[in-house]
Amino acid sequence: MKIIKVAILTLLIPVLTRAQAPNFSLTGKIGSLGAPAMAYIDYMDNGVGHEDSVALVNGNFKFTGHISGYTYARMALDHTGAGKGKAVYTGDVIYFYFGKEQVTISSKDSLQNAVFTGSKVYQEYEACNKAIGGTIMALTKAVNIDFNKGTPEQQKDTAYVKAVDLRFRKKLQDRTDKQFQFAKEHPTSYFALVALSEAAGSKVDVGRVEPIFNALSQAYRETDMGKELAQRMAASRITAVGKAAPLFTQNNVVGKPVSLASLRGKVVLVEFWASWCGPCRAENPNLVKQYQTYKDKGFEIISVSLDHVKENWLEAIEKDGLDWIHVSDLKGWNNEVGRLYGVRAVPASFLVDAEGKIIGNGLRGEPLNKKLAEIFN
Repeated sequence: MKIIKVAILTLLIPVLTRAQAPNFSLTGKIGSLGAPAMAYIDYMDNGVGHEDSVALVNGNFKFTGHISGYTYARMALDHTGAGKGKAVYTGDVIYFYFGKEQVTISSKDSLQNAVFTGSKVYQEYEACNKAIGGTIMALTKAVNIDFNKGTPEQQKDTAYVKAVDLRFRKKLQDRTDKQFQFAKEHPTSYFALVALSEAAGSKVDVGRVEPIFNALSQAYRETDMGKELAQRMAASRITAVGKAAPLFTQNNVVGKPVSLASLRGKVVLVEFWASWCGPCRAENPNLVKQYQTYKDKGFEIISVSLDHVKENWLEAIEKDGLDWIHVSDLKGWNNEVGRLYGVRAVPASFLVDAEGKIIGNGLRGEPLNKKLAEIFN
């Protein structure tokens, strides 16, 4: 049996930005590491991703930059020169918030054991995590430990795996409930917004989320995260099955505008993806097969990319053989169509009938294949 894992689909995408005077610094001291050790950071600011890297000298490194406010970051430390990808996905990596601060990160051996000083924002972040029961990464690590306590025979037993999974799901639900409670009780904290945004998920229960959101400080509601959550609530109202699919127009790969309205009369899969999204790319062979099967019967796909880099987008289209309509404004998570539809993670999709009504969302793999077979066969 595979160890139970949580798929974390939220990724940080780098872009080039105009230089501004630095208003934060992250100064690290991790043992006495030197060449070829490298530190990497990706962070979000107002919905835009940034990245940087630096070599370690006697354990020391430093990042500086300019941000507008609270920022979420991923920092990875490559101890052996294996590269950023190895460090991020299988190595020494941490996730945290920081602000316009001078932060020190220190440890004798690794980022994962590092202590943060000089960051009020990080202290607030830790207090929130304590109140809600820990991060998703911590819960995932705990369930893997729980699973591995079983004997080899138990780990092959369906009942054992189900019991571990149920305990894990109970902890996740408890965490979500605590996030809602934290947001209610701390309306003047930025991390109330963070907790509420995460607890709300992709399919927002507007009746539960909206009153808590409206009670938050106006300054936080007007941040990029606040605006995104407001858009997600609005999207939940207009993208439910049975609703008319929100119309949009966006440029294709050669800069020509393509509208959803122009596809009326066809069954259309509005698919959100990106070249960097592993699960998206894994689903592409199935989409290719379904498209070839039904395109002459009135099936169309319009793929909305959340890429920033056009070359990467075009390369993925060609490599995966995606012979249908592709559009993007190359704004990443700020893609206007993605925001309109409340897309918070990819892959995501909405199946639209010939009259322009949504008849399915989140369909992929066999559920999508079955639905298309019902429609066309």
